[in-house]
Amino acid sequence: MSGRVQNSVLDRTRQVAHQIHEILRDRILSVELTPGTILSRASLQMEFGVSQTPVRDALMRLEEEALVEVYPQYATVVARIDIDHARQAQFLRLSIELEAVRRLTTECPAKIAADLEELLARQRQVASPQTYDLFDALDKDFHRRIYERANILNLWSTVRRQSVHLDRLRRLNLPMPGKMQTVLEDHQEIINAIRSGRADTAEIALRKHLSGTLSIIDLISDQFPDYVRK
Repeated sequence: MSGRVQNSVLDRTRQVAHQIHEILRDRILSVELTPGTILSRASLQMEFGVSQTPVRDALMRLEEEALVEVYPQYATVVARIDIDHARQAQFLRLSIELEAVRRLTTECPAKIAADLEELLARQRQVASPQTYDLFDALDKDFHRRIYERANILNLWSTVRRQSVHLDRLRRLNLPMPGKMQTVLEDHQEIINAIRSGRADTAEIALRKHLSGTLSIIDLISDQFPDYVRK
């Protein structure tokens, strides 16, 4: 586990295996745990102060999400980023969010735009290499708000579960020069289109925004050849 030395404090009033899964999942999605990293069950037990069972259960859930690969009697390894999986996740997001922004252009667009502007203002404040985590979290908040205001919030959790490999690609893309500024500009274009009530323009802006990472997949693959599985 890359020599990790820390004690992660768990809330003992909540299911322990679920918490371990959440923590490891976040580390993988943020690429703190890079593809190919070996996850030692003994080290995880020591880190979290738990028995073998919750660690095993957490790793099984990660395997179901295709985030780790388990080799019995050998090791559990952080999986490479699956490009095909990422493309399918993008297709799902486009299918849902294009209809969502079209709906928002017809239902109180000025109020919804003002709501999204508040989130964008907060995101602008953390557009820095030192605050990638906050920037990324606010990016997700921006899109979650679209689902919420379109009255399809129940679909958000489904999309998040399916987007794990796409999220990992985005995290590799985010530090690239100009990426954060592009995200901010895209969000502004989406807001402007919603405010104006122009459904077609909103769809164009959203399609451009969601295609950004996959449009440079070859560049990401060249820069991180050991991280990606085409």
